[in-house]
Amino acid sequence: MSARSTTGGAGQGEDIDLVLLRDHLVSIALRAGRMITSARPSTSSSGTKKNSADLVTETDQAVEAFISSELRTLYPGFSFMGEETYQPGQTLGPEPTFVVDPIDGTTNFVHRFPYVSVSLGFAVDRVPSVGVVYNPFTGRLYTGVKGKGSFVFDVPAGAGAAGAGDLTAPPRPEQGTKLPTKELTALGGLDGCVVAVEFGSDRSGRNWKTKTDTWARLGRSKDDGGAMVHSARALGSAALNLCGVAEGVLDAYWEGGCWAWDVCAGWVILTEAGGLIVDGNPSGNFDIPVTHRKYLAVKAAKDGVGQKELVKEFWSHIEGDMVYEH
Repeated sequence: MSARSTTGGAGQGEDIDLVLLRDHLVSIALRAGRMITSARPSTSSSGTKKNSADLVTETDQAVEAFISSELRTLYPGFSFMGEETYQPGQTLGPEPTFVVDPIDGTTNFVHRFPYVSVSLGFAVDRVPSVGVVYNPFTGRLYTGVKGKGSFVFDVPAGAGAAGAGDLTAPPRPEQGTKLPTKELTALGGLDGCVVAVEFGSDRSGRNWKTKTDTWARLGRSKDDGGAMVHSARALGSAALNLCGVAEGVLDAYWEGGCWAWDVCAGWVILTEAGGLIVDGNPSGNFDIPVTHRKYLAVKAAKDGVGQKELVKEFWSHIEGDMVYEH
């Protein structure tokens, strides 16, 4: 797909300027970030969805309402899928769709751990095509457009104060750093990798056992049948984990239980940086939909050397498999 996309569905016959759409998303993300940093959530004021590990705040809901309103004004014919307004059974269709997590890392937000992001994705024909991920606490902004590359920016404090529709705020690609930020090399084995893993909200049953058994094997010494990875990290935000892999500061990210809004934006940023996203189960499937809910992301490599080998090695250490409803 080029930076302009002719679509069917809700945008039938419409030529979408994906670069302009990215700029709109950046402008919205910066303003949403101001809402987030101005809020003062706490563990006592937050609510839960699935269980006590699955938090939601009034700020999540207010930020999504703001984002949805802005996007419906700018692109009234496009669909919207957001974490806080998702209804069971809702599916991602082929029509142009914004796929949004207003606060990715709500638990971090509640605990004031500064790894929180606004994650704004856009999909056409169910394919992630534009992604914007912004951490308003660190000022780190990531953008990606299918076929145009991905970039990272350090946004100055106070960005996003401009009014609606003001496109002077979004930085230009030439002001940022093209991803990945680390020099590309051939990839070696897991024993040289830093891997991102997360608990998620499922804390019992089959998926939890698969995760905990696999984590143990990833860290275990090779003498005991493990991978002996360098170390594991958990940023608490799927979008920021994917961006870390896109930068090259994380070597891989393994996840189960995420939804499309958690990964759509980061998917574009990672794949435009040369990374891979494949099945998080050891199925041999290198081609998965954004709605798959089980993911393994691997960073870019020089000429792609070692990427698929690393995936296969990772799959060989997965104990069991994960099953999630869609």
